[in-house]
Order: sequence, then structure tokens, then C-alpha cells
Amino acid sequence: MSDAKSSAPQPLYSLAGVGRSYSKGGITVEAVRSIDLDIAAGEMVSLEGPSGSGKSTLLQLIGALDAPTRGSIRFNGRELAHESQKELTRLRSEEIGFVFQHFNLIPTLTAQENVAIAMVPSGASRSARSERAEGLLQQVGLGHRLHHLPTRLSGGEQQRVAIARALANSPRVVIADEPTGNLDSETAAEVISVLAGLRDTAGVTLILATHDDEIGRIAEHRVRLRDGSIV
Repeated sequence: MSDAKSSAPQPLYSLAGVGRSYSKGGITVEAVRSIDLDIAAGEMVSLEGPSGSGKSTLLQLIGALDAPTRGSIRFNGRELAHESQKELTRLRSEEIGFVFQHFNLIPTLTAQENVAIAMVPSGASRSARSERAEGLLQQVGLGHRLHHLPTRLSGGEQQRVAIARALANSPRVVIADEPTGNLDSETAAEVISVLAGLRDTAGVTLILATHDDEIGRIAEHRVRLRDGSIV
């Protein structure tokens, strides 16, 4: 009989003893301390805690935007510290999508163009990029706003464009840093609904740093941080 533990699916992410420290004015700041964390494929994970608790730093590490000072981060069984910069760039482009608090849309491009431009590195044709961008914007409820510039979109609409852009290259993971931080409660609820629906429509793993308790309530996996440690 096979061992039940060995037959269990491996986590998409496995963090062991992860720490990240910075030198600031001659003082060492421990932003993240000895984090042990497994994240399963398809999970919705909320990283919660007050400002300065290490949420954003941990997101950067999980998103391969930064490297830990100590410890191990494995993604899909691969140790990120062993990957080349070229491979990490590919990973960030193709397998991880990012959503930021401040949207980061290009003001001179329409909603459709903002999504399509994320697919340029893939080598897809202009028409294929445009068609997929349209489909993604329809998926997040913005099929009627394809040709609007960001200045003509509400905050919630801009964030939904950012979510569509994060999905452009069919990532396995979407990482969001305070995705409702600049939104009123009603608009935030709409964005949360869109994010929660991604698990069913796109099959992605969602990892969100948030102060929003509503996100925490619908996440399967809540991780509370304080002073860089899980509590």
C-alpha cells in the first residue's frame, strides 16, 4: 500500500525558514523572519497584518521580484534561488500575474491596449493580443469599456483592467498587493467578487496582501503577520 503522505499533491509554493533583512542607516531591519508556508495550487490566500508587518516584502519574495536573505522558496518544485535571471524573468512574465494598489495603467493607452501590451513578449500577433484582451475585459465585466482611456474609467474599473492585464499570459498565480486599498467599500466589494471568481474561470492561485477583512473572510487560507513573522 502506498504511503498516503507521499501520494498527496505537492504544494505549488513551499517556503521554509524564509527571511529578508535590509541594512538601513547602519541598522539591520528584519522585514521577514523565519517564514514557513505552503500554498496549494488553486488556493486563495490572504496575507493580513498591520502596516510594516512584512506583507509586501513577502509578496515580493513569492513573486520572484526579490530574493530572501536566508531560507528556501520552492515554486512548483523548483528552488527559485537556483534559477537564472533569465528564467526568473520568464517566470514573472508567463507564470505569475501582478495586481498593484495603484493600478499602474499606461495613461495614453485604452483599456484593451493596456491588457494587450502585456502579451508583447509572448510573440503573439497584434490581432491575437487584441482578441484575447477583449475577451479578458469581458470576463471582468468591462466589455463595454474597451476603448476608454484610464482617465475615463472609475477606480474600480481601472483595477479590473489591471486584473485582466495580470491574466493576459495565462499565469498560474495572481499576486495582488492591497488590490482594494484605494477603493470605496462598494467598489472594493465588486473587485473582491471578480478576484474570487478567478479561481473558477481561470483556475489561478490567488495570493493577496490586504487590510480588507472581506478578502480574509472568503480566502481558504488566512496568514496573519506581525513584525515579519506569522502569528
